[in-house]
Amino acid sequence: MQPKDTTDNEAFKGFTNHECPFLPCHAGVKREFNCLFCYCPLIAYECPGPYQVFEDNNGLKRKDCSACALPHDGYRASWAFIQKWLERPVVWDGHEQDERYLRKLRRT
Repeated sequence: MQPKDTTDNEAFKGFTNHECPFLPCHAGVKREFNCLFCYCPLIAYECPGPYQVFEDNNGLKRKDCSACALPHDGYRASWAFIQKWLERPVVWDGHEQDERYLRKLRRT
């Protein structure tokens, strides 16, 4: 097996589970739907994706990322997006989404 950075085979960057009863689970996906990040690894970290904050039954703040398609929109694009944000992860502190990211998403 070759390391990911030395292979031309990019199959590890995504897949679509056509048998999933929830597919499509996120609106706005324009490329192949990537199910690799069904549970986003950025849920506990800062990210530019659209999310809303809610309080769970234990009083903890959580992110609702159901409006986010960034980790699902195309195998290569979503892989690159997740890798970029995991290079220097910053733990999410429970705040609402930063307005600069929301403005950027409204323009696209």
